[in-house]
Amino acid sequence: MKIVALVGSNRADSYNMQLTRFMKERYAGKVDIEILPIDQLPFYNQDEEMNPPEIVKEIRAEIKGSDGILFATPEYNASISGMMKNAIDWFSRVDTVMVGKPAMIVGASMGALGTVKAQMQLRQILNAPGVGTLTLPGNEVYVGSVHEKFDEEGNLTDEPTAQFIDSVVNNFVNWAENAKVYS
Repeated sequence: MKIVALVGSNRADSYNMQLTRFMKERYAGKVDIEILPIDQLPFYNQDEEMNPPEIVKEIRAEIKGSDGILFATPEYNASISGMMKNAIDWFSRVDTVMVGKPAMIVGASMGALGTVKAQMQLRQILNAPGVGTLTLPGNEVYVGSVHEKFDEEGNLTDEPTAQFIDSVVNNFVNWAENAKVYS
């Protein structure tokens, strides 16, 4: 199963990127996770949507060819990042490549609640016309106090968190594979 990942942080030591890389490595035998370079996207511009920049075309093709999407969102001011919203705007117009794709949302923050508010907002956006991804209810990953769960090399060291993510990924993969049967 090929999953593309959209990571909504461009910070050098992004916890959400670390979480995504952990998932890419840990589940390599189960899913192939490709991290897309959404930090390289220009600002969405409706004037350019019919003839978008090459990077938009390349990422759009990767999303279109995938079996699902992993959204890794930080929480900025109780919201998703502008970078994440920008990517969603590019890929929900003209060739709506996210519609019907199984999607999984994860998020990590130093706060106790992880990225609860950002994920609530992201789920609302993912239900919008033109976006229309499918998310498995109740299959949520909020990694709070993340700075205590990763080491300095970016390795997830908190075993209960790793085991929880194992169960969420298993649920997602089983659900996404069954969803193919009905599409």
